[in-house]
Amino acid sequence: MPEMREKGFGFIPGKTILGKYLIVDRLGGGWEGEVYRICEAATGIHRAAKFFFPERNEGNRTLRQYAVKLDRLSACPILLRYCTHERCKVRGEDVFFLVSDLVEGEGLKTYISGLRGKRIRPFEAMHILHELAAGLESIHAAGEYHGDIHMENVLIRRKGIGYDVKMIDFFHRGRQSRTRVVEDIFDIVKVFYDITGGRTHYHTLPPEAKQICCGLKRGLVAQRFPSAARLRQHLESFSWSG
Repeated sequence: MPEMREKGFGFIPGKTILGKYLIVDRLGGGWEGEVYRICEAATGIHRAAKFFFPERNEGNRTLRQYAVKLDRLSACPILLRYCTHERCKVRGEDVFFLVSDLVEGEGLKTYISGLRGKRIRPFEAMHILHELAAGLESIHAAGEYHGDIHMENVLIRRKGIGYDVKMIDFFHRGRQSRTRVVEDIFDIVKVFYDITGGRTHYHTLPPEAKQICCGLKRGLVAQRFPSAARLRQHLESFSWSG
């Protein structure tokens, strides 16, 4: 079903799955599948559901690995909690999906698109980056990695003077490795780079933000921030020049 990978499942709001789940909206997507906000018809409770592309989930192995990983990381506050898994038919094909708790918020990409200038000021963006770094720190400490961090896989909600941030998806490609840890760290720095305006506005960023982005050079990012903990500590302790 290669066309499904290219176009996605295309579930529309209000569609019923298995007679008990209603599609509310699409939260994000990645290489393995798509994540939707769903509502339990019997209770009205909103949850998150990751629908796996069949060609990425042969023998349902990917879902099982994903569920075990999510359960193992249940103490990590930045991730959603695993509830159960189901199977449905989509265009005549068996599609498995995993149901998790849902934390209210909107996709970071959607949030950015609604802002003036389509970007976040560096100081506020650092709050988001700090939450991502702290979340990665707990994931890495558990011997795991995320593997698929980008704006579509981050949920955000304003909370007090900061943000409540969640990662709604991750990728399972085997055991944690130094390379995968470094890639996770680079990916959250890339998110910071993107939400502050990306290449178009990079030259306008203050030195403190540029010190984090390192010109988006992987080697420099890895050298300056060899761990998520180091990045978190930097954000908590650096001095502003102005």
